[in-house]
Amino acid sequence: MIKHYSDYLVSKLSPVLLLIMTGTIVIGSSLVVYPTAYAATKTPETILVLGDSLSGSYGINADEGWVALLQQQVSKHGFNYKVINASVSGDTTRTGLSRIEPALRTHQPDVVIIALGGNDGLRGLPFSEIENSLARIIELCKTQDADMLLVGVRLPPNYGQAYTDKFAQLYRRLADRYEIPLVPKMLAQVADNRELMQQDGIHPTAEAQPLVMENVWAGLKPLLNQSKAEI
Repeated sequence: MIKHYSDYLVSKLSPVLLLIMTGTIVIGSSLVVYPTAYAATKTPETILVLGDSLSGSYGINADEGWVALLQQQVSKHGFNYKVINASVSGDTTRTGLSRIEPALRTHQPDVVIIALGGNDGLRGLPFSEIENSLARIIELCKTQDADMLLVGVRLPPNYGQAYTDKFAQLYRRLADRYEIPLVPKMLAQVADNRELMQQDGIHPTAEAQPLVMENVWAGLKPLLNQSKAEI
């Protein structure tokens, strides 16, 4: 009696309600799983950006910066991630190293974007110190099983070709040593265009932020967990 009554209730449910309850669509004789309803209820994974003023929206509104645009890009492509900006203007690799452990504990990121070193280079800090600090940051992220994207910066040409080349090479060495992806030039297509740089010649304008975001996105997208995609 009870079984017949439950069968009767199911028969009266509308197809739309059944779809909501089961998350499936029957097309002909095929069963198609439609994951959107489930993905929307999943806890998003976390992308942590550890950077300096280049990532901290210096001189522009925070919602114009490339990190805010990255969140829009991630969502637009259907990935269930939240982007947390832990960038601090003036940060060096040394101060970034001092901040990474509490940031890892607080946010427990699945992906860390490491975008530091520009201030070290501008201040002429020893390459060994920069490389060692970045290496330690990477190692700490590895202990948390976080994927990483290393983002390099290029120094202004007035620092000399030999100096800027050595600076760029340390990012490549780290990426190779730890087998992590590298975006070699964060400001590619931006730094050489005066119209896209602020008066100080160091920080990109609001108009340049989409280009910066695309540079980072090219390295980040392959790291994102396809199983967390909403579409």
